[in-house]
Amino acid sequence: MVSDQIKEYVSKKVEEYKEVIPENKLGELQSAIMSLEIDITPEEVDRIFELAKEEYLKSLVQPGEPVGIVAAQSIGEPGTQMTLRTFHFAGVRELNVTLGLPRLIEIVDARKTPSTPMMKIYLKEEYKNNVEKVLEIARRLEYTKVQNVVSSIDIDLANFALILTLDPDMMRDKGVSFSDVVSALKKLKLPEHEIEESEEENRITITFTNLSDIMTLFKLREKVLNAKIKGLKGIKRAIVRKEGDEYVIYTDGSDLAAVVELPEVDTTRIWTNNIFEIQKVLGIEAARAHIVREIKRVLDEQGLDVDYRHILIVADMMTRDGTVKQVGRHGVTGEKESILARAAFEVTVKHLLEAAIHAEKEEFVGVVENIIIGQPIRLGTGMVELTMRLTR
Repeated sequence: MVSDQIKEYVSKKVEEYKEVIPENKLGELQSAIMSLEIDITPEEVDRIFELAKEEYLKSLVQPGEPVGIVAAQSIGEPGTQMTLRTFHFAGVRELNVTLGLPRLIEIVDARKTPSTPMMKIYLKEEYKNNVEKVLEIARRLEYTKVQNVVSSIDIDLANFALILTLDPDMMRDKGVSFSDVVSALKKLKLPEHEIEESEEENRITITFTNLSDIMTLFKLREKVLNAKIKGLKGIKRAIVRKEGDEYVIYTDGSDLAAVVELPEVDTTRIWTNNIFEIQKVLGIEAARAHIVREIKRVLDEQGLDVDYRHILIVADMMTRDGTVKQVGRHGVTGEKESILARAAFEVTVKHLLEAAIHAEKEEFVGVVENIIIGQPIRLGTGMVELTMRLTR
């Protein structure tokens, strides 16, 4: 354990380095030293603080550094080496998940719905080790319609009736009882009808007493088949997998708002690949953090090393006004202040025409607009304006 003398010495060093290193970083460093299991000498403390200072100063951005351009290149160049396939989700053969370049494009394009939406749901302490309870929760999550549990549905044109034959195996798999199906049918708003139940034969007959139109009967057939029995609308399938010492539920589909309401779910560890659901339920800061994690995960899976701060710049630009916006003409690029920068990306004539109508002014501050007219860019050495006075 660190001695009281060393703790006091560390506190003095924190005060000494406040002018160089931010307070939050010094606080983290102090906590790390205090939690050491071994005692250290004042000389070692000095060395630790010097190394921290060196690392911090190396991480600073130089004045005039074109961070946006470097970030774009840093992510864009490795992106050319990414794969284009959709893989099976690791350890879950029943689910596919979009990885690689398609997933990266999906994130930066801020697609409202991912091509393969999915969730990873962790459960609270009292449920996570009970496989029967976890399976029961997974079945409750699956959106189950009448058509998922019927083996056939016949139309009796003579009596204007629908005859549903239920599949016992499918009912068992989905965790649905005969009475659940009947209850779902009774909730439907159907024309005047009678329901005849035959649980022994797994048959339900719906006879419409005042119906004479065959086309209406066919429409009612579709309505009956699509009737909800249980589950959350966004979740097509839920699969239970054991990870370490607990059971986790993977879902095909996502409905974060509904899942966080379930009392059994550990809401501190829930994961979805739908960024807009996170923004809606947890707020823009959570969405920003998720964009960073998702881009980092995609790049790491491909074995590509991109500086974390470059990913942060992309996420910050996408979320800076409180909503998630794409890096494109309908988002970040389309909202640039520079007219020429907007026009250089897409729909050139539209941007120039609108700028002319509104009498917008081009300030020539950024990179693109200065390149277009052939003048030095105000970055790096281009930021310096040097005047020389020639003497005789």
